[in-house]
Amino acid sequence: MPLPLTSLAADGPRLSPIVAGAWRMADWGWNAQQRLRWIEQCVELGVTSFDHADIYGNYSVEALFGEALALAPTSLRERLQIVSKCGIKLVAPARPEHRLKHYDTTAAHIVASAEASLRALRIERLELLLIHRPDALMDADEVAGAFEALRAAGKVAHFGVSNFTPAQFELLASRTPLATNQIELHPLQRAPLADGTLDQLQRLRIRPMIWSPLAGGALLAGQGEAERRVQAALARIAQRHGCSSATIAFAWLLRLPSRPVPVSGSRRIEALREALDALRITLDAQDWTEVWQAAAGHEVA
Repeated sequence: MPLPLTSLAADGPRLSPIVAGAWRMADWGWNAQQRLRWIEQCVELGVTSFDHADIYGNYSVEALFGEALALAPTSLRERLQIVSKCGIKLVAPARPEHRLKHYDTTAAHIVASAEASLRALRIERLELLLIHRPDALMDADEVAGAFEALRAAGKVAHFGVSNFTPAQFELLASRTPLATNQIELHPLQRAPLADGTLDQLQRLRIRPMIWSPLAGGALLAGQGEAERRVQAALARIAQRHGCSSATIAFAWLLRLPSRPVPVSGSRRIEALREALDALRITLDAQDWTEVWQAAAGHEVA
């Protein structure tokens, strides 16, 4: 079922309102045909945007996705929007030259990483490339130059960042247009609600992307005190709305005026359906605050 694509920013990329994350694809143990079927099922639900990073699966996931995509007809490949990230260097068998985990936002690395992602994914252009983590050694002018070179070569259409503070975002945005800041946000990680991250993006009319919207599963199965309180609140609200707790967790994010675009990282198609169900639910302020209060352990001030 086709879903209308949504723009992350003025003149920015247009993605599906829920994005499918491929972070753990290497752990799924699937062959190429099974991976292709997952991609096809996502598209059948209207999820045509896929989130990657060069480091996922110790530098293996993009190639696994690309191998599956190569089995697909051109008509399917042309419907997809592919997001990737760069800037982290892991210690891994695939990168024996790395002595320790570190960041690299030099122009040479950004360009080389983007080109490697294109080869692995077997595509000609990334819709969106993000700097994966803030780098204390980042030269904003150098990053902007790399972005411009990739854009001019037709290899990347749009650029953004991930996990940046408002000040870090402002610095890079002063040199080059940014389409999003992909951040962690859920009831157990509420810092962006108060540290200026979402305020900045709303002011700039830029939509955040959200990773780990279910707190890595803790919102549904975590055993901590806060997790249990949130689970109870989600269950109460889900019962009132006639849906799952996972759907309410996504609706909690979608209620924010910055209009986030969540990344669903599950291989289960049913989990993707639950995320999509949230597009039809608008929580009122009391429902939203009930979840916030359960997570914080106290009422709003």
